[in-house]
Amino acid sequence: MCYEKCAKCLGITLIPLALLGIILNTLLFFPNGETGYNTPEKLADTVWCFSGIIGSGLLMVFPILVFMGMENNDCCGCCGNESCGKRFANFSSVIFAAIGVAGAAYCFIVSAVGLNQGPKCTTIDNSNYTYVFTNGDYLGNHTMWDICSEPPNIVEWHVTLFALLLVLSGVQLILCAIQVVNGLIGFLCGECSCCSSD
Repeated sequence: MCYEKCAKCLGITLIPLALLGIILNTLLFFPNGETGYNTPEKLADTVWCFSGIIGSGLLMVFPILVFMGMENNDCCGCCGNESCGKRFANFSSVIFAAIGVAGAAYCFIVSAVGLNQGPKCTTIDNSNYTYVFTNGDYLGNHTMWDICSEPPNIVEWHVTLFALLLVLSGVQLILCAIQVVNGLIGFLCGECSCCSSD
């Protein structure tokens, strides 16, 4: 039925997004593509939350597998009810979609906090790695970005990757929310003929 096809389509769409989330979060550990700055005292705390790796990446594996397998579920049912098989699959997809919503929301919130907080960097006056921006004041004022001297181009790196994670997790959130609605409709209204009825 269309509920299962829709779920499979959503699962296929989530695969590249999950992989991209993992890649973007991994890149945050290497400011400007360099390896000399990936220590806790030199990176923003939000980088160490692994929001793209865990939230938008690994937690999305469960919804993806369930969504992709829904079309192959048979209708042989359970508890003497022929339509129970498909209905149970739709209901279980709602549960796994909720896990996807939680993972995407985690990544979205951490990314928003990361953008607001800004990166850690050194300045001409201070060689210690600290947060030099407050409450996202730097986002609308690019001239402030020159305050950071090390790592090189850290503000651009930080803003670009966290902004991409924010958008990506927002899309994942919407896709998983669509499956919550789709799965509930399939659970309440779905029917099928039993494969074993001859």
